[in-house]
Amino acid sequence: MPDSIYNTETTKKIVTIIQARMGSERLPGKVLAPIIGTPLLALIIKRILSSRRLGTLVVATTTETRDDAVADLMSELGVNCFRGDPEDCLDRYYKAATEYEAEVVVRLTGDNPLIDHQFLDWVVNAFLTTEPQSDYLITSSSSFPLGLSVEVFSFSELEVAWQETLDPALRAHVTPYLRRHPERFQITNLTGPGDYSQMRWTVDTPEDLKFVRALYDHFGHDHFSWREAIAAVEDHPEWIEINQHVRQRSN
Repeated sequence: MPDSIYNTETTKKIVTIIQARMGSERLPGKVLAPIIGTPLLALIIKRILSSRRLGTLVVATTTETRDDAVADLMSELGVNCFRGDPEDCLDRYYKAATEYEAEVVVRLTGDNPLIDHQFLDWVVNAFLTTEPQSDYLITSSSSFPLGLSVEVFSFSELEVAWQETLDPALRAHVTPYLRRHPERFQITNLTGPGDYSQMRWTVDTPEDLKFVRALYDHFGHDHFSWREAIAAVEDHPEWIEINQHVRQRSN
């Protein structure tokens, strides 16, 4: 990304929160599944640490015993770890953001191992510079691969969602309340240079993990960009077939 995206300075405190837990229904323990010898969650952290818009990094996991492994890894990596409600992810996010005094919250998930620091910088900068100012910005699902997802929102909007979301099913996914009330919030769907929505880059099943491993094995390292990943997948269309049948759960 060009340096010009950093010309906009902000005094607001940015807190990037990665939600991660061991209790996936379809692929238990996926956040610590090894990819080129490194736990998936650790790969995500390595890929975004050099972001200039990262702010304070926090991994939000649960108080369940099985998530001790996530907390232990964060201790090993020197990354902040917040532990909260196992089912109410909205509450976990809100309390983590509160503890670290966030004014702007960047939401990532621990099953998207192809986010990179330049992409993160671009998305956060878009949130900071959009006119009129966004309350909530999300990367468009009709533009980017599923799994190249970043959400950015103001703490004040997170607090509104935390106070007013009553349905437990919605509280499990953090941001549905914001998306369902465009009359109240200034929402931005950030699009990119093309339509790559047919690509599935998130890890929710064994097939997804197989796809991501194929991509990382191709490069043999963890510092390739999302654009380089796009080019590699286009050169190897057989990789898309690995998990193209998997259906994403709605939230």
